[in-house]
Amino acid sequence: MAAPQGARNWRERYARALRITDFVVIVGVVFGTQLGWLGVHTQLAMPVQTWPGASSYTLLSCVIIVAWMIALAVADTRSSRVIGVGSIEYQRIFNSSFMLFGLIAIAAFLLKIEASRGYLLITLPAGLLLLLCGRALWRVWLRRKRKRGEYSARVLLVGSERSVEHTAAELRRSKGAGYVVAGACIPARETGGLTSNDIPVMGGVNSVESALKLTGADTVVITSTDQLGPQRVKQISWALEAGKQHLVLAPSITDIAGPRIHTRPVSGLPLMHVETPNFSPAQRFVKRMMDLFGSLFILLLLSPALLIIALLVMFSSGRPIIYKQPRIGRHGREFRMWKFRSMIPDAESKLQSLLDMQDSGNSVQFKMMNDPRITPVGRVLRKYSLDEFPQLFNVLGGSMSLVGPRPPIQREVEQYEDHVHRRFLVKPGMTGLWQVSGRSSLSWDDSVRLDLSYVENWSVVSDVVILFKTFKAALVPGDTTS
Repeated sequence: MAAPQGARNWRERYARALRITDFVVIVGVVFGTQLGWLGVHTQLAMPVQTWPGASSYTLLSCVIIVAWMIALAVADTRSSRVIGVGSIEYQRIFNSSFMLFGLIAIAAFLLKIEASRGYLLITLPAGLLLLLCGRALWRVWLRRKRKRGEYSARVLLVGSERSVEHTAAELRRSKGAGYVVAGACIPARETGGLTSNDIPVMGGVNSVESALKLTGADTVVITSTDQLGPQRVKQISWALEAGKQHLVLAPSITDIAGPRIHTRPVSGLPLMHVETPNFSPAQRFVKRMMDLFGSLFILLLLSPALLIIALLVMFSSGRPIIYKQPRIGRHGREFRMWKFRSMIPDAESKLQSLLDMQDSGNSVQFKMMNDPRITPVGRVLRKYSLDEFPQLFNVLGGSMSLVGPRPPIQREVEQYEDHVHRRFLVKPGMTGLWQVSGRSSLSWDDSVRLDLSYVENWSVVSDVVILFKTFKAALVPGDTTS
């Protein structure tokens, strides 16, 4: 029941590892750029001379290294609240780095220091890229640890039985977030366990302090406040050890991202504002430019591979090479989605006879792990998502986006409940949260939840993160069908 040995100081150990990695990256980039671009003895053009024989660029490099480390620390980029999951960690690194170099440029102008533009223009993007890659690699390591229950916050859930069970299920579904449920305190229940979760009940809501000691928990999550009241919540927060134990209030709403949530204190009452989804012309323009230039770049990069795949499809199973299927896009408009043909030419006519044999997908989307209509070449194309490359032309033409909800067929749309139609607020995507979260192994409810979560919480950073995850999923595919 108690916390494992050393579990309480994992935050300090992980932050120390990030600090060392950041320092090595920054030193390597800054001095590497100086030596590679300028050499050893190049001097800055500045009104004040430095020490004789010492390069003023060496001094500038040292200043940048120290300032960059301070900027990352001030931006709280190593906080346990942002590491391991979500895009806030990356956003803070990006914002603090750009702000630092902006301040350096302003200081150089005011002090009349003429630094090499190439030195600065190489240092910032190279350092930023390597910092983000370093954090991504540490995140992979951290998630592996968290799947084994290590490097995670031990959580004591406090609230009604229903809210505790709901929160526990959400935390268990996202093990990478780093929360391990150690116990629960529920009103009017002293012993036993919860109905649908193997979570020990440590007593009622007045037993939180003793339950913390028994479970070794370092985080109290208030799942509902109806049975507690504001005074009891205050007492719990006062009983926590400052800096070592944490209090979290879990609202009943889910799948709402940070940018849509704003807390506004009014007379000591924290009012949480949740904005409704709204896509401004500027946001749509940015996303369209990402799609346009991204699809052009990928098409140019992969053009030899596209030609080879087209020849393989033609020589293995004849024509047509491209399969064009009607799909439903933004605002419910129909469009033709392109794919390399991975099935026999008359696959659609044989679908009805296979409906009773479905062994994958979900209640709305038809999938079969060993669909007899798939050709041998098509099976390889689907495993590595190579059959989806022609959708880049859909993206280029504007009917699809690089990232978005899964493009459905009309038969699926006819089964949608009203709220599911919100996915048509944006263009469907070549990839999305559904693609990097299980694909055909997902239940229909999970598929809808991921699509609507993306639609309602879209950001540029989230698109970039999904694209990186898609690349990884394509290189190391699971046992899901396309």
